[in-house]
Formats: sequence, C-alpha cells, structure tokens
Amino acid sequence: MTLRLRHFDWMLVGALAVLATASLLSLASSNNTLFMRQSLWYVIAFAIILGGSYIDWRWLGSQAWFRYGLYGFAIALLVVSHLMPGAIRGTKSWISFGGMQYEPGELVKLALIFIFAHFFSRRHVDAWQSKNIFISLVYFAVPAALIITQPDIGAAFIIFCLWLGFLLVSGINIKRFSIGVLLAALLVAVFWTSFMKPYQKERITGFIFPQADPLGANYNVIQAKIAIGSAGLFGKGFGSGTQTQLRFLPEAQTDFLFAAFVEEWGILGGVVVLLTFLFIIYRIVHIGIGARDNYFKLISFGAALYFLVHFFVNIGSNLGLVPVAGVTFPFFSYGGSNLLTTAILVSIIEHTRLESSA
Repeated sequence: MTLRLRHFDWMLVGALAVLATASLLSLASSNNTLFMRQSLWYVIAFAIILGGSYIDWRWLGSQAWFRYGLYGFAIALLVVSHLMPGAIRGTKSWISFGGMQYEPGELVKLALIFIFAHFFSRRHVDAWQSKNIFISLVYFAVPAALIITQPDIGAAFIIFCLWLGFLLVSGINIKRFSIGVLLAALLVAVFWTSFMKPYQKERITGFIFPQADPLGANYNVIQAKIAIGSAGLFGKGFGSGTQTQLRFLPEAQTDFLFAAFVEEWGILGGVVVLLTFLFIIYRIVHIGIGARDNYFKLISFGAALYFLVHFFVNIGSNLGLVPVAGVTFPFFSYGGSNLLTTAILVSIIEHTRLESSA
C-alpha cells in the first residue's frame, strides 16, 4: 500500500485539488446549497481517483463484455432520457431519479474512449481503410444521433472530436480526409436547414454578430465578458462580484463559472486556474507517453482530448470566442455527471502510471 502510494502522481492530484478549491470558492460566494452538494461530489471524485487506481483497467478494458456492455448501457440511458417527462434547460439530456440528475452523454464519452482506444490500438496501421473508418464512424454516429435529437449539440460535438481525434492520431489519408471534410460540410448544411432549433441557430449567428441581440442570444456571453473585463488584476473580492451576485450572469455555476470566478478573484486568479488545467493536461500526456502499450497510450490520449475539447469550448464560450454550447469545464464546473467521468479517467491515468512504475 505504502509503495503504491509512493508512485501515485500526487502532482496531478494536487492540481485537481487546486481546481476543486477554486470551484468551491466561487460556489460558496453565491450559493451555499450548491457549495455543499459539490463538496460531496468532490469527496466522491477523489475517492474514485484513489480507489479506481487499484482496478486492473488493462484486463477490464480488454474484455469485450465490459466495453460493449458499457457502450450499450450508455445508449440505453440515452433512450430513457428521451422518454423522461419534461425537459431541463430546453433539452432531454438528463435522467432524474431520487431528486438527482444524471447526464447519460457523459457515460457515452467514457464508453467511446474505451472502445476507440481498443479499436485503434489494434488497427493503427490500417485505420484509414474504408471498413475501419465505417465501423468507428458507426460507434460515434449511433449515440450522436440520440444526443443531437435531445437536442444537445455540445455533447455531440465532444464525441465527434473524440472519434476524429482517435482517427487522426492513427495516421491520415489525405484523399479520404478531404472527402470527409466535404461530406461533413454537406451534413452541416443539411443539419442547419432541417434539424437545428431556432435558439441553436441564434447562438451561432449571435457568435458571428456579437453585438446583435444583446438581451437575447448574446446576453449570456456579454454578461460573461463584463464579469471578466471588470475584474481587474485581483478581482472584486469574495462575494463581491456584481454580475454574479446580482444574477446578471446566467448559469454562473455551470457554463459560466470561470467568468464568475475571475470576476471575484481577478485575472491573476483566472491565470492560476488556466495554468493549473494545462499542467493537468501535461501530466496526463506525460504519463500516457510512458505507458507500456498502445492501448494505455490511446486511453491517455482520449482522456487528454476529452479534457481539452471541454476546456476550449467552455473557456471559448466565456470569452465569446466560440458559440455557447452548454459544455462544462472539467473538474471545475458544478455538477456530478462530468465530475464522475473525469474522476474515472484520472483513476485510469493513475493506474497507468502505477503500472509503468512497477
């Protein structure tokens, strides 16, 4: 036990603790109930990271019943979410039970990382053969279709990036990649004209024209920019963020928690959060490079990609650099669904490090 803990990556865990502390500080200043709930989620998350590192992920990930069972269970939960009465924030992305809510899309992301890591670790030489592209595309397309119809464009974009990232890291065929880009452009055009909801179109047009509709589609982003822009170097102080405390900033605990944090803790506090997150990515990639086989290397790559895409979409939304997509900041935004997925991925990374050190 002592020897195992000695090889534990405490720098990675420490960086996660910094993010957790920053998140809790922001929540404590605006909503004590959410602070208490998130504190409990963080206790569970760190317990998963520590306990999960003892699981033999190599054996478990090699079992078809585990990979496809997890994938099938995630698909089933997506179907259930469609059947749930009512909607939360305009989507059916959640399953409610016992006063709690869970987002099945998070389980889909985890399942796809397992499936793609195993699939491409065995086919990295011929990943761009038509058969392999088609099979991997089906793995992505089935849950993506269910997620899009919820509708949750943000989650669908995340799992698309996972599929594309695994495909590209396995090599690239310029001809087939070019054909794929053209087909993707066609699908986007069809999706825009036939499937996108009006409010989703407004988010994109609002991003293109940031000063248009300041009380409608662009309201959230404008308030986030005001919160960040008025913070100064050291911020307005704990509990003194006007945009957050006066409820001008919507979704200040989830999508725009970074803006709420920066308003009270300043640009300096925001830089600390950003550098901490980038350090987490560095540690994940570093551990992945040292993994003994392609499977764990690709698991680490998938985890890093999962973190990065969430990060860029969330921070981009806060700064008005990308359309608002309802994507959380991993291990920082309020909520249990994303936190559990993140904790499981980190536990696998820790197991990879321990196995490489053995």
